[in-house]
Amino acid sequence: MENEIMNVKLKNKLEKSSMKLNAEYLKCLNELAKADESIIRLEADLMMAMGPDFCPETPERTVNCGIQEANMVGVGAGLSATGFKPFLHTFGCFMTRRTFDQVFISGAYAKLNLKMVGSDPGITAKQNGGTHMPFEDMGIMRLVPDAMIFDCAEPVLLKSITSSIANIYGIQYIRFPRSFDGYAIYEDDSEFEPGKGVVLRDGNDVTIVASGIMVGEALDAAILLENEGVSAAVIDMFTIKPIDRELLTVYAKKTGAIVTAENHNVIGGLGSAVAEALSESCPTIMGRIGAQDKFGEVGDYDYLIRKFNMTANDIAAMAKQVIAKK
Repeated sequence: MENEIMNVKLKNKLEKSSMKLNAEYLKCLNELAKADESIIRLEADLMMAMGPDFCPETPERTVNCGIQEANMVGVGAGLSATGFKPFLHTFGCFMTRRTFDQVFISGAYAKLNLKMVGSDPGITAKQNGGTHMPFEDMGIMRLVPDAMIFDCAEPVLLKSITSSIANIYGIQYIRFPRSFDGYAIYEDDSEFEPGKGVVLRDGNDVTIVASGIMVGEALDAAILLENEGVSAAVIDMFTIKPIDRELLTVYAKKTGAIVTAENHNVIGGLGSAVAEALSESCPTIMGRIGAQDKFGEVGDYDYLIRKFNMTANDIAAMAKQVIAKK
């Protein structure tokens, strides 16, 4: 029923491909800006990292604030106060850790309108290493009252959410990898509702609740489990805040076992949000896949996803553990 309401359509066949999500984001932002002259783009010296192609006919609508992320948030707050809709981008670690006071006071406390984009979250920072590898960004942003948080690694979903937040007043944070080898899951005309999860696969024995790059791993894990006679539901919980409590409760009651999978510290992110919600509505056996309270490190993607035990095999193993506890 949720999928019908949101008009979400899944592809009949999933194949991994190389996706340039930065290009998809900028293409969407361009289309929005053509229809809405209040949209302005702010960058913290990462113009070429995200891509330069934004409103070339009106270059004054792009402001490079330099390597001054906290100042960029202050600039965005000032622009918001004068009626603009600023979209701010830098790497996820800098968009949250370095700017928290400005986001909290200049943005949220002042009830202004900031659309914050944190690229290359978690292990997708790859060779940039531990200093640039945010496993804590969602946890930080969850502490901001009324902020909305989205974790996307699928092009159709990313474009839909970007379009949605352009028309939602307040503080929003989207995290996504600039480029990613993964599944394009949704048909182009799919529509999504912020705050509502999407059931990608039904199941009776265990529910895997995933976000971002871990959605594809969760789908692969469900196939591994099916080969062993285990029926696993998979939910794309792309909105971390506000979390879809209703959908979580339905599947907690249905399967009696939950595994969360996130490209983030298991403390403070998706796993924490799910555990907190279910502890109040339907206490359920749980397991959490993600960084286990550790710092990031330098490495390529394949090394890092194994290093932090975030693969489909790891999810499947955790699913069997929680099922055994029922």
